[in-house]
Amino acid sequence: MFEAILAMLGLGAACGSILGIASRVFYVYEDPRIAEVESLLSGANCGGCGYTGCSAAAAAAVSGSAPPSVCVVAGFETAMEVGQLLGVDVGSAEPRLSFNECDGGHRAADKYYYIGVNSCKALTAMYGGKRECSIGCLGQGDCVKACSFDAIHMGPDGYPVVDGNKCVGCGACETACPKDILHVQTTSDRLLHFNRDIDALSPCAQTCPAEIDIARYITQIREGDYEGAVQTIRERNPLLLTCGRVCPHPCESYCRRGIEEDPVSINQLKRFVADLEMNSGRRYPIKCAPNTGKRIAVIGGGPAGLSCAFFLRRLGHDVTIFEMMPKLGGMVRYGIPEYRLPKETLQWEIDGILNLGIECITNVKLGEDFDIQSLADARFDAIFLGVGAWKDYSLRVDGEDLKGCFTGIDFLSRFATHQQGDGGTDIPIGRRCAVIGGGNTAIDCVRTLIRLGAEEVSIIYRRTRNEMPANEVEIVAAEEEGVKFAFLAAPVQVIGDENGHVKQLEYLKMELGEPDASGRRRPVPIEGSETLVDIDMLVTAIGQGPDVSFRDKEKDLEALNITRWNTIDADNEETLQSSIPYIFSAGDAFTGASLVIEAIGGGRRAARSIHQYLSGDEIKPVDHSLYKRHIPESLFEQVDGLQNSERAKMPELPVAERIKTFEEVDLVLSEETARKESKRCLNCCRLCYNQDAA
Repeated sequence: MFEAILAMLGLGAACGSILGIASRVFYVYEDPRIAEVESLLSGANCGGCGYTGCSAAAAAAVSGSAPPSVCVVAGFETAMEVGQLLGVDVGSAEPRLSFNECDGGHRAADKYYYIGVNSCKALTAMYGGKRECSIGCLGQGDCVKACSFDAIHMGPDGYPVVDGNKCVGCGACETACPKDILHVQTTSDRLLHFNRDIDALSPCAQTCPAEIDIARYITQIREGDYEGAVQTIRERNPLLLTCGRVCPHPCESYCRRGIEEDPVSINQLKRFVADLEMNSGRRYPIKCAPNTGKRIAVIGGGPAGLSCAFFLRRLGHDVTIFEMMPKLGGMVRYGIPEYRLPKETLQWEIDGILNLGIECITNVKLGEDFDIQSLADARFDAIFLGVGAWKDYSLRVDGEDLKGCFTGIDFLSRFATHQQGDGGTDIPIGRRCAVIGGGNTAIDCVRTLIRLGAEEVSIIYRRTRNEMPANEVEIVAAEEEGVKFAFLAAPVQVIGDENGHVKQLEYLKMELGEPDASGRRRPVPIEGSETLVDIDMLVTAIGQGPDVSFRDKEKDLEALNITRWNTIDADNEETLQSSIPYIFSAGDAFTGASLVIEAIGGGRRAARSIHQYLSGDEIKPVDHSLYKRHIPESLFEQVDGLQNSERAKMPELPVAERIKTFEEVDLVLSEETARKESKRCLNCCRLCYNQDAA
């Protein structure tokens, strides 16, 4: 017995020694902060953070592989406490929320009946699902079952509805959805999203150069959610007040209701909610990502530059705009007259952009007041060139430099500068004025001359009215205001008097021949048809292009490629990176003179590429890009089941009143009319639409 006890004591002593040695050899230190961090977390062990539980999440936060905001259930205060404990900056990480891209639901047609397991995953295994739409929601609610926070439910219309107040962005619904219509995204993710051919998109949204979710914001107007509508537009377009007035709304050309009758007045509805915010006495909040410390110089404060600056700032970058004119706005300020876009309205919109923390330096011109080297010395990380198209094309005929002769943009910008009190000289206005050209600039010139008191104003255009590139509504307005039109007329020379002042314009009458490269029939001169017109003022508005003379003034820009049209060359229309890697471009400087909405879309696209460049990512277009294309299956030839409804008519100042003033001509819809017009929208997606829309 005694020997047994001694043996047991010896064995115990030996085990103790071995364990003692092992504890020193195999000792695993656990940072005591892990337990402290875990005590601050929710204790839900839900796995929404991507880790196996709160203990694992705490260990990740302590090791630095997860941020202090790792817990998707706990709020920002908890993240702050964790950050203080670890001695790190929380960084105000952007919250992640789930978004449903499909609202087809019960209105989506079925291609077969299904009796089986109530699971979207099971349905997908059979021919991709029972819906005719290849990408739409299947309605079985796998996403609802996956959510641990009761943040998503199947709505009455048969598609998932997310409760943003409950959603923690864990991503369980996104993982469960086999159709890729639920996406957990930050605000930055949404700002950087561009149309893809696998997206749930209406034809109008596919057409919009800024890629605005048109059906969504019109639905929000119909429901009375005006702030939501503004925020939807602003995810893609920061100049909604401006576009609501000057955009030629190409989106309306692809409105499905327009196949059967007048399209929905999309642009008037955009203006309605934009004006509502401006006149409400407050600005709706605009979210920005945490500051990255990166600095970008935006050269040019026109639509492209303002758009690029806006989205870069929202992505967390510091932006400084350099503008050669006294005020920001570019061509929309100095090229669009007050009666179309009041300067006070434009300034309110620009102020909202600058209020995000964007710096602005005006009256400075690239190549004269600063150069690329000075920006590099100031430690800017990237440069955006949005210098616009300010250089008017000349007629190349004798006499076009006589006194009383002007070019379109020069005339409009000089008048706007003088009108705003920004300097410049007053322009003497003739009694009999002729404007050469058929675009929007030509129309702006003649309508301005009418308001300045010219007795007789004419447009001289070398093609017919049908070929005029100006907006139809602007042409009609000019006709109503008394502008005369001379079509199929090609200027030959400008004749002056003994004092060197213009007194006559000579033109040849034309006839239309075979179509040219643009698809329009080419004007051909009629021999012996020379015609003289008595005038005392001439404005040439036949187009304009960028002024890239700054390139020749600086050695650092020798590598900047310029096209034969004097536009800035880029590697790709979608990425907009120039031949100098840290320089990007968009707007008229890249495309030549184009639409304001094109420049805005280009500015956002350039902001995405700059963000990729600053993040060290590969600069490339989005996967499945739909850039300037349509999803073929979404284009219909007929739309069945519609109830006819009349399009809202835009209110406007009477002709007799408006030609005596620069007051805004086109007025805004009333709330009652806007709500009624919003009900005409079919809320289209790729295939679905509401047949019972008013």
